[in-house]
Amino acid sequence: MTVGELGRVLIVDDEPLIRQGIKHYLNWEQQGFEIVGEASNGLEALELIESKHPHIILTDIVMPIMDGEELTRIVKERYPQIEVIILSSFGEFDYVRSTFQSGVVDYILKPKLDAKGLLHALKAAAERIPSLQMMDKQASVDLSVGQMIQKLISGYEVNFDVEKLSEVFPFGEFRLLGIQLKSGENDLPKHIKGRFEAEFSQEEYTFHSEQNFVLINGVHFTNFITFAKQLAESESGYGFVLSESFTDLSQLAVIYKESLLKLLNYRFYFSEQPLLMKQNLPNPAPECEGFNLDWFTSEFKRKNFKAAFNYLQEHVTALSNCYTMDVYEYKAFFGNIVFNITILLGNMDYDVKELDHAKYSYFKLIEEAPNAKEVIEQFGKFITEANQCINSSQNYLDNQNMKKLLEFIKNHYAEPLTLTDVAKHFHFNPSYLSSYFSTHNSEGFVEYINRIRIEEASKLLVEGRATISEISGMVGYSDHSYFCKVFKKMTGLSPSQYRRKQNTR
Repeated sequence: MTVGELGRVLIVDDEPLIRQGIKHYLNWEQQGFEIVGEASNGLEALELIESKHPHIILTDIVMPIMDGEELTRIVKERYPQIEVIILSSFGEFDYVRSTFQSGVVDYILKPKLDAKGLLHALKAAAERIPSLQMMDKQASVDLSVGQMIQKLISGYEVNFDVEKLSEVFPFGEFRLLGIQLKSGENDLPKHIKGRFEAEFSQEEYTFHSEQNFVLINGVHFTNFITFAKQLAESESGYGFVLSESFTDLSQLAVIYKESLLKLLNYRFYFSEQPLLMKQNLPNPAPECEGFNLDWFTSEFKRKNFKAAFNYLQEHVTALSNCYTMDVYEYKAFFGNIVFNITILLGNMDYDVKELDHAKYSYFKLIEEAPNAKEVIEQFGKFITEANQCINSSQNYLDNQNMKKLLEFIKNHYAEPLTLTDVAKHFHFNPSYLSSYFSTHNSEGFVEYINRIRIEEASKLLVEGRATISEISGMVGYSDHSYFCKVFKKMTGLSPSQYRRKQNTR
């Protein structure tokens, strides 16, 4: 390891939210560190150690498959030069004591985790690594160009050897070309570096490659921008951004943080643009209104699914145009909606067994999505699945509800039963019940109850023991003449005609 190199940190925790939180606690590079990877358990961490070569491991204690205690023991056996910092919750001190026996440098209680405590632990770990001393003193003028650039980006003041610098960067203008690497890649691939050298001579531009960007020094960048666009279009799987130009290398840290890193983050929302530059961005940046979860929940509970999903779709579209929004916050919104919809449907007695199981896959796919387009695609699949759950469960629920309604009417048809009576019994609004009944049954409420009553009246007329007037009351009609009118309308005969006809057979 060379002097001034950043301390490489591996984060190990089974909670994605914890890992995300840790990543946002510090300006890592400014403090002299970089996160080289993350794992969800000790076994994954051991695999990453071989490829990432971390100096420090920041690990949780309690994890599935392989916990932090076992990970610490194995790391100290195989890689004694790696320092370990433990994250623990209250009540886990027996585990912590065991890891200290294995040689951990420090532990932090999760509930008390903050930037100051984390940085203190990291510096304590770094001080135990001879080749990784935290250097507050001014960088040596003998630093290599790569070390000098790393120092500048990390926020250190650097004394430039002007003569040496002009030999490396002879032209008056600089730009940074940022590259989003593919999963598993730590450095800019050699074939991409080779394309710069093959395209341009040293009389036009000079290049210096770092982990995820190239520092370009030239005079006129028109040709280079054309080349960069062609490069971006031809290298699928990589994302490219180009900073504005600057003339003084001391501006590197500002351009890197305020232009390059922001553009790389914005690429999440502009993944279809091969080469993203500041002039490509909408100006001013759209401001996204908050999502009215209370209204959405209220509409959902009232089964106004169309209105709720339309509002959600409008918000998703607007949200995906807010390119300055933190990517973690953006993804968290979708994860929260997936969770809320699943819970809402379950509370509304829909069959959410499959949806509830699938939600964990959607959480993972959304978290790992490389761009907003992929997030929306996965979220769209979830909404489709939610609608299928609603429709299939709704048909079942509707059938069950109609069955209860029809059975109730059959059991109470002889009473002076009205639509309002039935609605009150089932806690329906009368107008809603009327609409619901006609939608889910071949007959309306009045037609159905009349048919049930007339069918029963017909049986009683054939038996011949009661008078027509008595039968009228027995099947629920208080008005004898109305009964006769309904009977004739439905059978084509008056009650007396019907009785005579049946008795003559």
